[in-house]
Amino acid sequence: MTLKLGVLALLTAKPGKEAEVAALLDTARGIAAEEAQTEVWYAFQIDGSTFGIFDAFADDAGRQAHLTGRIPAALAQVGPDLLAADPDIRLIDIRAVK
Repeated sequence: MTLKLGVLALLTAKPGKEAEVAALLDTARGIAAEEAQTEVWYAFQIDGSTFGIFDAFADDAGRQAHLTGRIPAALAQVGPDLLAADPDIRLIDIRAVK
């Protein structure tokens, strides 16, 4: 499998909502595990209030399936309550994989 495409999403929690955002990402891991075309999925924390998701795909069909799936839907539903701003979603091309 060659990973060619990815998504990088940065999330900033509202003050006092950091634990809820972390819990949401923990739950999202199980959802991502069910997505056959999501080859790689990471959730991470940059600092006290900034979180992120990185995922990678072999093709655009896989990426689009993910972008229209349950994780973005969950973020759209709870985002206004938990996030200080809309998620910063970036579609990326993967240049190298080790």
